[in-house]
Amino acid sequence: MGLDLKPIIEPSSITISELANKVVAVDAYNTIYQFLATIRGPTGELLTNAQGDITSHLSGLFYRNIHLLAENVKLVYIFDGKPNPLKLKEIERRHKIKEEASERYHQAITEGRFEDARKYSQATSVLTDKMVEESKKILTLLGIPFVQAPSEGEAAAAYMTKQGIAFSCASQDYDSILFGSNRLIRNLTISGKRKVPSRKMYVEIEPEIIEHQQVLDQTKLTHEQLVDVGILIGTDFNPEGFAGIGPKTALKLIREYGKLENIEKIKDSLSCIPYQKIRYIFLNPEAPNVDNIQFDEADYTSIVDFLCIEKNFSADRVTGAIEKLKKSLANRNQSLERWFT
Repeated sequence: MGLDLKPIIEPSSITISELANKVVAVDAYNTIYQFLATIRGPTGELLTNAQGDITSHLSGLFYRNIHLLAENVKLVYIFDGKPNPLKLKEIERRHKIKEEASERYHQAITEGRFEDARKYSQATSVLTDKMVEESKKILTLLGIPFVQAPSEGEAAAAYMTKQGIAFSCASQDYDSILFGSNRLIRNLTISGKRKVPSRKMYVEIEPEIIEHQQVLDQTKLTHEQLVDVGILIGTDFNPEGFAGIGPKTALKLIREYGKLENIEKIKDSLSCIPYQKIRYIFLNPEAPNVDNIQFDEADYTSIVDFLCIEKNFSADRVTGAIEKLKKSLANRNQSLERWFT
Protein backbone atom coordinates (compact mmCIF):
# COMPACT_ATOMS: atom_id res chain seq x y z
CA MET A 1 0.00 0.00 0.00
CA GLY A 2 2.56 2.57 1.07
CA LEU A 3 1.78 5.51 3.32
CA ASP A 4 0.46 8.54 1.39
CA LEU A 5 2.12 11.69 2.75
CA LYS A 6 2.65 13.38 -0.61
CA PRO A 7 -0.15 15.99 -0.25
CA ILE A 8 1.35 17.40 2.97
CA ILE A 9 5.08 17.17 2.21
CA GLU A 10 7.23 19.52 0.15
CA PRO A 11 10.35 17.70 -1.08
CA SER A 12 13.49 19.36 -2.38
CA SER A 13 15.27 18.43 -5.59
CA ILE A 14 18.62 16.64 -5.47
CA THR A 15 21.07 15.36 -8.07
CA ILE A 16 22.87 12.05 -7.96
CA SER A 17 26.21 13.87 -7.99
CA GLU A 18 25.27 15.47 -4.64
CA LEU A 19 25.24 11.98 -3.12
CA ALA A 20 28.87 11.27 -4.03
CA ASN A 21 30.72 9.58 -1.16
CA LYS A 22 27.53 9.47 0.94
CA VAL A 23 26.01 6.27 2.31
CA VAL A 24 22.45 5.62 1.13
CA ALA A 25 20.41 2.85 2.80
CA VAL A 26 18.18 1.40 0.07
CA ASP A 27 14.86 -0.30 0.77
CA ALA A 28 15.67 -3.54 -1.08
CA TYR A 29 12.18 -5.01 -1.46
CA ASN A 30 10.71 -1.69 -2.58
CA THR A 31 13.43 -1.36 -5.21
CA ILE A 32 13.25 -4.94 -6.49
CA TYR A 33 9.46 -4.74 -6.79
CA GLN A 34 9.95 -1.62 -8.94
CA PHE A 35 12.11 -3.63 -11.32
CA LEU A 36 9.68 -6.55 -11.42
CA ALA A 37 6.84 -4.14 -12.20
CA THR A 38 8.58 -2.07 -14.87
CA ILE A 39 11.24 -4.23 -16.56
CA ARG A 40 8.92 -6.25 -18.77
CA GLY A 41 8.32 -7.06 -22.39
CA PRO A 42 5.82 -5.32 -24.72
CA THR A 43 2.85 -7.39 -23.50
CA GLY A 44 3.84 -7.33 -19.83
CA GLU A 45 5.90 -10.50 -19.67
CA LEU A 46 8.85 -10.59 -17.28
CA LEU A 47 12.35 -10.88 -18.73
CA THR A 48 13.63 -14.45 -18.68
CA ASN A 49 16.69 -16.34 -19.88
CA ALA A 50 16.82 -19.41 -22.11
CA GLN A 51 16.01 -21.67 -19.15
CA GLY A 52 12.92 -19.64 -18.25
CA ASP A 53 14.47 -18.05 -15.14
CA ILE A 54 13.16 -14.56 -14.37
CA THR A 55 15.91 -11.94 -14.78
CA SER A 56 14.07 -8.58 -14.52
CA HIS A 57 15.31 -8.05 -10.94
CA LEU A 58 18.91 -8.80 -11.86
CA SER A 59 18.82 -6.48 -14.85
CA GLY A 60 17.50 -3.61 -12.74
CA LEU A 61 19.91 -4.16 -9.87
CA PHE A 62 22.95 -4.48 -12.12
CA TYR A 63 22.45 -1.51 -14.43
CA ARG A 64 21.07 0.90 -11.82
CA ASN A 65 23.80 0.13 -9.30
CA ILE A 66 26.55 0.31 -11.90
CA HIS A 67 25.35 3.85 -12.60
CA LEU A 68 25.26 4.79 -8.92
CA LEU A 69 28.67 3.25 -8.20
CA ALA A 70 30.10 5.22 -11.10
CA GLU A 71 28.76 8.35 -9.36
CA ASN A 72 30.58 7.26 -6.16
CA VAL A 73 27.37 6.69 -4.18
CA LYS A 74 27.99 4.26 -1.30
CA LEU A 75 25.00 1.93 -1.25
CA VAL A 76 23.73 -0.43 1.44
CA TYR A 77 20.66 -2.52 0.67
CA ILE A 78 18.27 -3.32 3.52
CA PHE A 79 16.17 -6.50 3.26
CA ASP A 80 12.96 -7.02 5.20
CA GLY A 81 12.89 -9.54 8.02
CA LYS A 82 9.88 -11.17 9.66
CA PRO A 83 6.78 -8.99 9.25
CA ASN A 84 5.01 -7.69 12.34
CA PRO A 85 1.76 -9.65 12.94
CA LEU A 86 -0.16 -6.38 12.51
CA LYS A 87 1.02 -6.29 8.89
CA LEU A 88 -0.55 -9.61 7.94
CA LYS A 89 -3.84 -8.01 6.91
CA GLU A 90 -2.00 -5.70 4.49
CA ILE A 91 0.00 -8.65 3.13
CA GLU A 92 -3.26 -10.53 2.49
CA ARG A 93 -4.71 -7.45 0.78
CA ARG A 94 -1.71 -7.18 -1.53
CA HIS A 95 -1.91 -10.89 -2.34
CA LYS A 96 -5.55 -10.52 -3.36
CA ILE A 97 -4.71 -7.54 -5.58
CA LYS A 98 -2.01 -9.61 -7.32
CA GLU A 99 -4.44 -12.47 -7.92
CA GLU A 100 -7.07 -10.16 -9.40
CA ALA A 101 -4.49 -8.38 -11.57
CA SER A 102 -3.18 -11.73 -12.79
CA GLU A 103 -6.68 -12.80 -13.88
CA ARG A 104 -7.19 -9.51 -15.73
CA TYR A 105 -3.75 -9.82 -17.33
CA HIS A 106 -4.41 -13.29 -18.74
CA GLN A 107 -7.85 -12.24 -19.96
CA ALA A 108 -6.38 -9.19 -21.71
CA ILE A 109 -3.72 -11.37 -23.38
CA THR A 110 -6.38 -13.82 -24.55
CA GLU A 111 -8.46 -10.98 -26.02
CA GLY A 112 -5.47 -9.31 -27.66
CA ARG A 113 -5.66 -6.17 -25.49
CA PHE A 114 -1.90 -5.93 -25.10
CA GLU A 115 -1.77 -2.37 -23.76
CA ASP A 116 -4.18 -3.35 -20.99
CA ALA A 117 -2.16 -6.50 -20.38
CA ARG A 118 0.99 -4.42 -19.88
CA LYS A 119 -0.85 -2.26 -17.35
CA TYR A 120 -2.26 -5.20 -15.37
CA SER A 121 1.06 -7.04 -15.40
CA GLN A 122 2.72 -4.38 -13.24
CA ALA A 123 0.50 -5.33 -10.29
CA THR A 124 1.19 -9.08 -10.55
CA SER A 125 4.81 -9.10 -9.33
CA VAL A 126 5.78 -11.77 -6.80
CA LEU A 127 9.16 -11.72 -5.10
CA THR A 128 10.36 -15.27 -4.49
CA ASP A 129 13.05 -16.56 -2.14
CA LYS A 130 15.16 -17.41 -5.19
CA MET A 131 14.94 -13.82 -6.45
CA VAL A 132 15.98 -12.51 -3.03
CA GLU A 133 19.02 -14.78 -2.94
CA GLU A 134 19.98 -13.86 -6.51
CA SER A 135 19.59 -10.18 -5.64
CA LYS A 136 21.92 -10.56 -2.67
CA LYS A 137 24.40 -12.39 -4.92
CA ILE A 138 24.60 -9.66 -7.57
CA LEU A 139 24.93 -7.00 -4.86
CA THR A 140 27.80 -8.92 -3.27
CA LEU A 141 29.54 -9.29 -6.65
CA LEU A 142 29.18 -5.53 -7.15
CA GLY A 143 30.82 -4.94 -3.76
CA ILE A 144 27.58 -3.56 -2.27
CA PRO A 145 26.84 -4.67 1.32
CA PHE A 146 23.38 -5.61 2.49
CA VAL A 147 21.72 -5.71 5.91
CA GLN A 148 19.09 -8.21 7.00
CA ALA A 149 16.56 -6.24 9.04
CA PRO A 150 14.91 -7.94 12.04
CA SER A 151 11.52 -6.79 10.72
CA GLU A 152 10.69 -3.75 8.56
CA GLY A 153 13.46 -2.81 6.14
CA GLU A 154 12.49 0.87 6.23
CA ALA A 155 12.71 0.87 10.02
CA ALA A 156 16.24 -0.53 9.85
CA ALA A 157 17.24 2.00 7.17
CA ALA A 158 15.81 4.84 9.27
CA TYR A 159 17.79 3.60 12.28
CA MET A 160 20.98 3.79 10.22
CA THR A 161 20.37 7.44 9.39
CA LYS A 162 19.62 8.28 13.03
CA GLN A 163 22.88 6.60 14.08
CA GLY A 164 24.87 8.53 11.47
CA ILE A 165 25.74 5.32 9.59
CA ALA A 166 23.81 6.41 6.50
CA PHE A 167 23.11 9.86 5.07
CA SER A 168 19.65 8.92 3.83
CA CYS A 169 17.14 6.18 3.14
CA ALA A 170 16.06 5.51 -0.43
CA SER A 171 12.54 4.28 -1.17
CA GLN A 172 9.45 5.24 -3.15
CA ASP A 173 7.33 4.91 0.00
CA TYR A 174 7.13 7.48 2.78
CA ASP A 175 7.10 5.04 5.71
CA SER A 176 10.72 5.68 6.69
CA ILE A 177 9.74 9.26 7.62
CA LEU A 178 7.36 7.85 10.25
CA PHE A 179 10.18 5.60 11.44
CA GLY A 180 12.20 8.78 12.03
CA SER A 181 14.65 8.67 9.14
CA ASN A 182 16.71 11.86 8.98
CA ARG A 183 16.25 11.93 5.22
CA LEU A 184 14.39 10.08 2.49
CA ILE A 185 15.34 10.05 -1.19
CA ARG A 186 12.67 9.17 -3.74
CA ASN A 187 13.16 8.49 -7.47
CA LEU A 188 16.79 7.49 -6.92
CA THR A 189 18.46 7.59 -10.37
CA ILE A 190 15.06 8.00 -12.04
CA SER A 191 14.97 11.03 -14.29
CA GLY A 192 13.15 11.97 -17.45
CA LYS A 193 9.54 11.22 -18.35
CA ARG A 194 7.20 8.53 -17.06
CA LYS A 195 3.86 7.57 -18.58
CA VAL A 196 0.83 8.18 -16.39
CA PRO A 197 -1.10 4.89 -15.99
CA SER A 198 -4.25 4.66 -18.13
CA ARG A 199 -3.63 8.09 -19.65
CA LYS A 200 -1.86 9.25 -22.79
CA MET A 201 0.40 11.71 -21.02
CA TYR A 202 3.82 11.84 -19.40
CA VAL A 203 5.18 13.56 -16.30
CA GLU A 204 8.71 14.68 -15.47
CA ILE A 205 10.41 12.55 -12.81
CA GLU A 206 13.51 13.71 -10.93
CA PRO A 207 15.21 12.57 -7.72
CA GLU A 208 13.92 14.34 -4.61
CA ILE A 209 14.91 14.48 -0.97
CA ILE A 210 12.70 14.85 2.09
CA GLU A 211 14.24 16.07 5.35
CA HIS A 212 12.57 14.77 8.52
CA GLN A 213 13.06 17.97 10.48
CA GLN A 214 11.79 20.01 7.56
CA VAL A 215 8.63 17.88 7.48
CA LEU A 216 8.06 18.59 11.18
CA ASP A 217 8.67 22.30 10.60
CA GLN A 218 6.35 22.40 7.57
CA THR A 219 3.52 20.55 9.30
CA LYS A 220 4.11 22.14 12.74
CA LEU A 221 3.97 18.68 14.33
CA THR A 222 6.13 16.57 16.61
CA HIS A 223 7.36 13.18 15.41
CA GLU A 224 4.74 11.47 17.59
CA GLN A 225 1.98 13.62 16.06
CA LEU A 226 3.22 12.84 12.54
CA VAL A 227 2.84 9.14 13.37
CA ASP A 228 -0.75 9.85 14.43
CA VAL A 229 -1.34 11.54 11.07
CA GLY A 230 -0.08 8.37 9.41
CA ILE A 231 -2.41 6.18 11.47
CA LEU A 232 -5.38 8.36 10.48
CA ILE A 233 -4.48 8.05 6.79
CA GLY A 234 -3.67 4.35 6.98
CA THR A 235 -0.36 2.51 7.39
CA ASP A 236 0.72 -1.04 6.61
CA PHE A 237 -0.47 -1.90 10.13
CA ASN A 238 -3.97 -0.40 9.71
CA PRO A 239 -4.38 -0.24 5.92
CA GLU A 240 -7.98 1.02 5.92
CA GLY A 241 -7.13 4.12 7.94
CA PHE A 242 -10.25 6.07 8.92
CA ALA A 243 -13.16 6.56 6.55
CA GLY A 244 -13.21 9.94 4.85
CA ILE A 245 -9.85 11.04 6.24
CA GLY A 246 -7.07 11.79 3.76
CA PRO A 247 -3.65 13.39 4.34
CA LYS A 248 -4.83 17.01 4.51
CA THR A 249 -7.77 16.24 6.82
CA ALA A 250 -5.55 14.09 9.03
CA LEU A 251 -3.04 16.91 9.34
CA LYS A 252 -5.79 19.39 10.22
CA LEU A 253 -7.24 17.09 12.88
CA ILE A 254 -3.92 16.42 14.63
CA ARG A 255 -3.02 20.11 14.53
CA GLU A 256 -6.37 20.91 16.14
CA TYR A 257 -6.65 18.09 18.69
CA GLY A 258 -3.03 17.14 19.33
CA LYS A 259 -3.44 13.35 19.27
CA LEU A 260 -5.78 10.57 18.19
CA GLU A 261 -7.46 10.13 21.57
CA ASN A 262 -8.73 13.72 21.56
CA ILE A 263 -10.61 13.47 18.25
CA GLU A 264 -14.22 12.91 19.25
CA LYS A 265 -15.56 11.82 15.85
CA ILE A 266 -13.18 8.86 15.55
CA LYS A 267 -13.45 7.50 19.11
CA ASP A 268 -15.67 4.54 18.17
CA SER A 269 -13.43 3.58 15.25
CA LEU A 270 -10.27 4.16 17.27
CA SER A 271 -11.33 1.61 19.86
CA CYS A 272 -11.28 -1.04 17.11
CA ILE A 273 -7.62 -0.72 16.15
CA PRO A 274 -4.42 -1.25 18.21
CA TYR A 275 -3.24 2.32 17.64
CA GLN A 276 -0.92 2.34 20.64
CA LYS A 277 0.90 -0.73 19.31
CA ILE A 278 1.16 0.92 15.88
CA ARG A 279 2.62 4.04 17.46
CA TYR A 280 5.17 1.88 19.28
CA ILE A 281 6.22 0.16 16.04
CA PHE A 282 7.07 3.52 14.45
CA LEU A 283 8.54 5.22 17.52
CA ASN A 284 10.55 2.25 18.83
CA PRO A 285 11.59 0.13 15.83
CA GLU A 286 13.88 -2.87 16.24
CA ALA A 287 17.56 -2.04 15.69
CA PRO A 288 19.39 -4.01 12.96
CA ASN A 289 22.86 -5.51 13.25
CA VAL A 290 25.06 -3.04 11.35
CA ASP A 291 28.46 -3.96 12.78
CA ASN A 292 29.74 -5.74 9.67
CA ILE A 293 29.02 -3.28 6.86
CA GLN A 294 31.92 -3.33 4.40
CA PHE A 295 32.18 -1.70 0.97
CA ASP A 296 34.21 -3.91 -1.38
CA GLU A 297 35.46 -3.71 -4.95
CA ALA A 298 33.34 -5.29 -7.65
CA ASP A 299 34.29 -8.79 -8.81
CA TYR A 300 34.09 -8.21 -12.56
CA THR A 301 34.95 -11.74 -13.65
CA SER A 302 32.32 -13.30 -11.39
CA ILE A 303 29.72 -10.74 -12.54
CA VAL A 304 30.26 -11.78 -16.17
CA ASP A 305 30.13 -15.47 -15.22
CA PHE A 306 26.89 -15.02 -13.28
CA LEU A 307 25.03 -12.69 -15.62
CA CYS A 308 26.34 -13.73 -19.04
CA ILE A 309 27.08 -17.43 -18.67
CA GLU A 310 24.54 -18.49 -16.03
CA LYS A 311 21.74 -16.02 -16.79
CA ASN A 312 22.31 -15.43 -20.54
CA PHE A 313 22.66 -11.64 -20.37
CA SER A 314 24.21 -9.89 -23.37
CA ALA A 315 27.97 -10.05 -22.91
CA ASP A 316 28.42 -6.81 -24.88
CA ARG A 317 25.97 -4.87 -22.69
CA VAL A 318 27.33 -6.25 -19.41
CA THR A 319 30.99 -5.72 -20.27
CA GLY A 320 30.15 -2.28 -21.68
CA ALA A 321 28.56 -1.26 -18.38
CA ILE A 322 31.52 -2.66 -16.45
CA GLU A 323 33.96 -0.71 -18.61
CA LYS A 324 32.07 2.52 -17.88
CA LEU A 325 32.38 1.82 -14.15
CA LYS A 326 36.09 1.03 -14.48
CA LYS A 327 36.64 4.26 -16.41
CA SER A 328 34.79 6.27 -13.76
CA LEU A 329 36.87 4.70 -10.98
CA ALA A 330 40.09 5.33 -12.92
CA ASN A 331 39.21 9.00 -13.48
CA ARG A 332 38.37 9.37 -9.79
CA ASN A 333 41.70 7.85 -8.75
CA GLN A 334 43.60 10.13 -11.15
CA SER A 335 41.86 13.15 -9.64
CA LEU A 336 42.87 12.03 -6.15
CA GLU A 337 46.47 11.50 -7.27
CA ARG A 338 46.63 15.01 -8.73
CA TRP A 339 45.20 16.42 -5.50
CA PHE A 340 47.93 14.85 -3.33
CA THR A 341 50.88 15.46 -5.66
